Amino acid sequence: QVIDSSSLGWGTRVKGFIACFAIGCLCSILGSCLLWIPKKGLVLFAVFYTLGNIASIGSTMFLMGPMKQLKRMFEPTRLIATIVMLLCLILTLCSAFWWRKAGLALLFCILQFFAMAW
Repeated sequence: QVIDSSSLGWGTRVKGFIACFAIGCLCSILGSCLLWIPKKGLVLFAVFYTLGNIASIGSTMFLMGPMKQLKRMFEPTRLIATIVMLLCLILTLCSAFWWRKAGLALLFCILQFFAMAW
């Protein structure tokens, strides 16, 4: 049913999922490596970790489609976790670029992790 409603074949969907998920993991690992750079490391970690989470979430859209993904994310049982995770994604980037508070960016990265695990 999902395959019929999209122009992408199942093989293309799986390849897109793998590529997007690999990019997400690579960004998260790269961010962890950049954490140790003096002065800018914590900000770079926050940015790459957030981009990795966005890519990982985007990867599952290849398998189930964007509308079904959004419907599942905003189901009543997942609503609070979704809102916390999206809010922390935005606040991480705001604290890294706009407020320039590395400690706050790290706190929001930790909250991102817990919201994703929740």
